[in-house]
Formats: sequence, structure tokens, C-alpha cells
Amino acid sequence: MAVENTRRHIRGFLSLDLCKELEFIHRTCGVVGYRPNVFSTTLSHLAATNCAHLILPFVAVREKLKEKVEDFFGCEFELFIEFTGLISWCRGASIGWHSDDNRPYLKQRDFAAVCYLNSHGKDFKGGVFRFKDGDPSSVIPIAGDVLIYTADDRNVHSVDEVLEGERLTLTVWFTRNSAHDEDAKLISLLSQRFSDHEKGKSYSFSPLPASDNMYWFSNGMSGFDIRCARIQNLGFRICSSKHQQFSTSDMAVDPLELLNMPIRLARGDEIFDMEFLNSLHGLQVVQFCHLKLSDLIASRKKQDGDAESTEPHLLDKVNGLELVLPCDHQLAEKVLGSMSCDDEALSFSWVAFKLAVTRWEEYMFSLYKDLLMLIPHWVFHQTIFLAPTTEQLSCNQFPGFEEPLQNKLQR
Repeated sequence: MAVENTRRHIRGFLSLDLCKELEFIHRTCGVVGYRPNVFSTTLSHLAATNCAHLILPFVAVREKLKEKVEDFFGCEFELFIEFTGLISWCRGASIGWHSDDNRPYLKQRDFAAVCYLNSHGKDFKGGVFRFKDGDPSSVIPIAGDVLIYTADDRNVHSVDEVLEGERLTLTVWFTRNSAHDEDAKLISLLSQRFSDHEKGKSYSFSPLPASDNMYWFSNGMSGFDIRCARIQNLGFRICSSKHQQFSTSDMAVDPLELLNMPIRLARGDEIFDMEFLNSLHGLQVVQFCHLKLSDLIASRKKQDGDAESTEPHLLDKVNGLELVLPCDHQLAEKVLGSMSCDDEALSFSWVAFKLAVTRWEEYMFSLYKDLLMLIPHWVFHQTIFLAPTTEQLSCNQFPGFEEPLQNKLQR
């Protein structure tokens, strides 16, 4: 096969709404990755941290990518998905010339698909994808574009160093070897969730953190917790709950363990008087509010005449309730870039944030309900797909995201 037939750059494959939804998932669930200055979110990690419902936004795009790869490379019905993950490359991240199957434990990989979720020049600088030979010789990441290529030495490639910001991709690898089928492993994890539901066990939508070291970005003697950094990067501060207040001299408590306990969120000197189960719970709501702030403000204006609309209860002063955490804020901003902006600071309101809490709960419940409908089909067929019997899902608008799941792909 000639080099030019081993790769294809497809423009506008994903809708921008889907790109934003996957970005939301990564910024709320991501952990320290496999390379320096890289963060990742895998589907198995979502399942393991009580976020299995967040796998649903991946389902349609995985199917569509598999169809596109099989069609382009002439291997219809031969492939299995070996790995699905959200990967962000931050300032300082890069990789030299390599092929995606260049290790003995990676030889099962036959094809790769890299979906760009944000754009070069707008969201980050650097991070250009380059091939050693053939055409195209380089690909400038643009949100919605997809690059597919063979994983062997016909497509040796590199990624330039990211100079600023966070370069975000959805990366999927495909294999002909069924022993490396990602779906089988995921279905085993998800079937337990369905079993718990049938037994009547209660379910919380709040995420459960993994071990603290998975969130710790180390840089010599300094570092930061990615959960803490992403919350603070959007202008919020983390405070203790009403019932758990610790002094800075309380050495019996590991500061990072406080992020796994109930917290409250503050902005300026005001504390939002609601407890979040843990920092990941708070982070999901903060990121949801950031993503949908303009819509939340518009919804708030529509509710201004509603007599039942109430102002959120705030505590006037932080008064020493802020948690003292080992987080190098300057390093975090250097690595992750700055997400908050003056316009958002001016337009932010606690009323909109309170509405974000409700909309987040509605979104999570909708995903969980749909997941329960799909799991029996996945278990029966031993593959993850949008079951034909659940076409009604395409008519449901996920609260907070405008498009139905299937329509988020540009066909």
C-alpha cells in the first residue's frame, strides 16, 4: 500500500457541541497521563469512578469512527476497538518520531483515529502533528477534524511541543485481534452496575475519586492537584464543609485527603452554602457552569418573573474556611493555561450557579437512565453500540447540551 493511502485527514467530522461535551468530561474526570505534561481520561477510569454514565457521549462517535476506518482501509467487519481515551497535551508536552505500534505490548494496534476537540491558535499554541514521510506532511489541529492512519511504520509521526494552553484530543486505536477488544472489558464492569440497579441498590451521580496520586502533577519539589487546579483556574476556592473544619496545624489529616471529603465552594469572599460530596463533584458542577454560563444566564432572565425563584443562600465571608492545600497555583496556570476570563467574571452570578447544579443533576440522570436501557443490549451482543430499540434516545435532549446523541456527528 502506498504511503498516501495509509492516512486521511477528515474535516468537520465531529460537531462542535460534541467536542465541548467531551472537553467537559475530560476537564472533570482526567488524571495525570502516561507522558510528562499529559492528562488522560479512559472509559475504564470513568466506570471505576462512578461515572459510567459519562461513557454514553462516546458511543456514537466510536461507532462512526470504526465505520470510517473500516471503509477507508477496506477491512469491513474486521476491527475491534482496542482503546478509547481523551488525552490533553499541556505546555511542555511533545513526542518525537514513532509509530503507534512501536512497542511489543502495542503490536496489536492496526489503525489509529485522532479527533481534535479544540483548535490550534485559538485554544493552544504548538502541538502540530507531523508525519515523517508522505502527504499530508503535517496536520494543524482544528476542533471537529479527524486524522486516521495505519499504526505501523508507514506512518511514523511526531507532535511538536505545546507552547501554551491545552491541546485536547479523543484518540481511538483499532485492532484485528479480538483478545484486545476494549468493549468486552468495559461490559464486564458495566454489567455490575446493571446488576446493582436490578437489586434495588441506590445510585449517586456524584463521582468517587481514584487514589490521590492519580491527580497529582509533580514538578521536582513542587506540584499541584489537578482537581484543585481546575476549580481554582475558573475563579473558585475550596472551603471545608460545615461539619469538617480543620486547622492548618492539624497534621493528622493529609491535606489532599480533604479533597475526598465534603466541601463547599467560594468565589471572592462569598461561600455557596451547599455541600458537595467531594472535590470531583464540585469540579463537575463548576465546569458545567463554565461551559453553559451564557445559557444559564438566559434561563435565569426568563425566570426573573417567577415568584418561586429564590436567591441561593450565601455565607458572607470565607473567614478562614478555605482549605490550605499543597497546590502550586503558578505552576498550574503555567501548565494548564488560564481558563477564566474577565467577561465570565463580570457575568457570573450565584443564581446561575445554583441553576447549574440543577441542570448538572438533570444531565447526569438522563445519561444514567439511558445507560440502563443500553447495558442489557451490550451484554447480550458483547459490544457497545446504540441499540436500534433505543432510537427514542435520539429524541431526548440532554439538559445542558442541545443536540441528540446521534446528531452530534456530522454525517
